[in-house]
Amino acid sequence: MYTHIVKKSKFIAYSFSIKTPKEVKEKLEEIKNEHKDARHIVYAFLTSNTGGMSDDGEPSGTAGKPLMNLLNLKKKENTLVIVVRYFGGKKLGAGGLIRAYVAAAKNVL
Repeated sequence: MYTHIVKKSKFIAYSFSIKTPKEVKEKLEEIKNEHKDARHIVYAFLTSNTGGMSDDGEPSGTAGKPLMNLLNLKKKENTLVIVVRYFGGKKLGAGGLIRAYVAAAKNVL
């Protein structure tokens, strides 16, 4: 787990070894139960034969896709990365969101 703070928004990143989409759902449920007050819980995952991602309400392409790009770049097969965001009251803009999500994820991969 790694916590990254930008303009009072808190980004908490987790990384898990996974092999199936079922494991992804299980880990997401655990994190959602732990962070019930979070504004967004975004993720990306890669297995040997599939992958997936979610922006969870963030502007399209600012959260899940950058995480997926990071997994591909680092060749992190069988990996799930989840980043939880607690909104700090200030909008970060598309570029700020991408930088914040990637910075948090890099520190757990």
